[in-house]
Amino acid sequence: MTWEAWAALALVGGVLYALARNLADPDVVLLGGVAVVITLGQLSDRFPGATEAAAILGNEGLLTVGMLFVVAAGLTETGALRLITDRVLGRPTTIHVAQVRLMLPVIGISAFLNNTPVVAMFVPVVREWCRRTGLSPSQLFIPLSYASILGGVCTLIGTSTNLVVQGLLLEAQKTDPTVQTFGMFTTAPIGVPIAIAGTAFILLFSSKLLPDRRPNAATFASPRQYSVEMFVEPGSPIDGATIEEAGLRQLPGLFLAAIERSGLRRVAVPSDERLRGNDLLTFAGVVDSVVDLQRVRGLTPATDQILKLQPPRHARFLAEAVVSAECPLVGKTIRDGRFRTRYEAVILAVRRNGESVDQRIGDIELHAGDTLLLETTRRFLRQHRNSRDFFLVSGIPDSQGLRHDRAWIALAILAGMVVVVSAETVTHVSVFHGALLAAIAMGLTRCLSADQARRSVDWSTLVAIGSALVLGKAMETSGLAGAAAGVLVEALQPMGPVAVLAGIYLLTLVFTELVTNNAAAALSFPIALATAHTLDVNFLPFAVIIAVAASSGFATPLGYQTHLMVYGAGGYRFSDYVRVGVPLDLIVMIVAILLTPLVFPLR
Repeated sequence: MTWEAWAALALVGGVLYALARNLADPDVVLLGGVAVVITLGQLSDRFPGATEAAAILGNEGLLTVGMLFVVAAGLTETGALRLITDRVLGRPTTIHVAQVRLMLPVIGISAFLNNTPVVAMFVPVVREWCRRTGLSPSQLFIPLSYASILGGVCTLIGTSTNLVVQGLLLEAQKTDPTVQTFGMFTTAPIGVPIAIAGTAFILLFSSKLLPDRRPNAATFASPRQYSVEMFVEPGSPIDGATIEEAGLRQLPGLFLAAIERSGLRRVAVPSDERLRGNDLLTFAGVVDSVVDLQRVRGLTPATDQILKLQPPRHARFLAEAVVSAECPLVGKTIRDGRFRTRYEAVILAVRRNGESVDQRIGDIELHAGDTLLLETTRRFLRQHRNSRDFFLVSGIPDSQGLRHDRAWIALAILAGMVVVVSAETVTHVSVFHGALLAAIAMGLTRCLSADQARRSVDWSTLVAIGSALVLGKAMETSGLAGAAAGVLVEALQPMGPVAVLAGIYLLTLVFTELVTNNAAAALSFPIALATAHTLDVNFLPFAVIIAVAASSGFATPLGYQTHLMVYGAGGYRFSDYVRVGVPLDLIVMIVAILLTPLVFPLR
């Protein structure tokens, strides 16, 4: 090998070591590798220089992933995802039923939405679901991550790995017109059987292989408890539904204390009681669950002051403020003190001496030290964070209102994107073009704001993917990929091209278990391309194998970013992934290696 190939090998080895030892975040390690590549480019033209590296970072697959983050945010901010999950998840009594109800919709959604934002959207949903039903989070979060991957491998847009491989195929096609690219459902003949086999394995064995760790009841306890009143909106989805059907009976850390209808107040209301428009519901519970209550479609705060706040509800959020002795409203009722007019905020509840004040909001007389639960805007935080009127002012995370009236619009945009991209041969709309149009449509239809769109993009993921692509290019141009392909072919060619295909799968799988899925795809791609050229066979089955293997690292938390996202939420240990992931790795590998040469002939 040339010195460039040896240098590339040392660099890749160093990057793999740093990632496996978790010496720094993946995006930092990989970006550091890019800096070394560009530096080496000053010494030899066999390494990408700064201009070429910048061009690679603008890869079409990478940009598509960014646009899909925005599309997913539109579904989240409108409550469109919750519209589906509330009906599908229900209240199962056994872990097997819960896994079926969770995995099947996640597989379906992940096939048409990038699986990373899908898991990000489902983590709080599943956490709340576990609290409400008493199910073990440790037996649901790994199945959630695995289901998103099994669904993602079925389509081009289901996982960032497929989009990365597609971007690499487009780049390779520029120099080799015989290279075929992916269509929307190219991987489906392999992905669907894998999803069926993987789901069957998880449903049959995960309850025995996964731990049953339940958080202590104290985990959900909070000293910040409030009594909150909400109206049932006439004509809303919960108007006419029972308390149980509306999901208001088993709210985590919150209970329905009373219903007032036509001036008659009732407590201890049964679950089969049907709600009616303009019912006044009184809830008592912790602040985090009050946030969940604010997002229930069909409920609105009972105070009429809400209607007088200027910004629309989706632009407001919840905050807490502690009244100081110098506040001019101390000793006055909230109504007489004209709190909303003075502070542009509405009081939803008051807590005093650790207990909720159970009075009509307008009649409560404010005391120094009272903690107020407010609905307001970020302007209130900016103006009063250091105000003498309050000891403390803090926003409550993830409490911004949802744009429920846009939920069906967001779902229609997603469906339109899938249809248009799927018919690319007719519409001539590429995946990136379709994702870009969908992201813009989300903004134009006010499914989310420009600020929400910016914040929805996971820049660390994009940086990690782009950096891995640069390293993959360096492996190719330095000659390292060709040398590795030569060793692989020499060792496995006597057993036939299918054995070589299996070797590429194993190599990619090892990479993805040690580092990350997108880095594994980017590092394996040039080796596989050189191998296919050496054997003079069709490269498409190699590309499919890389896409599947890079996404299907189930045995370690490093195998896919969604595993890391559920690691803490499920209270997992490294060994939990090994125990259930190794046999799943083997099942997926066997199905992929058996089917790929049949669906995509090597010659």
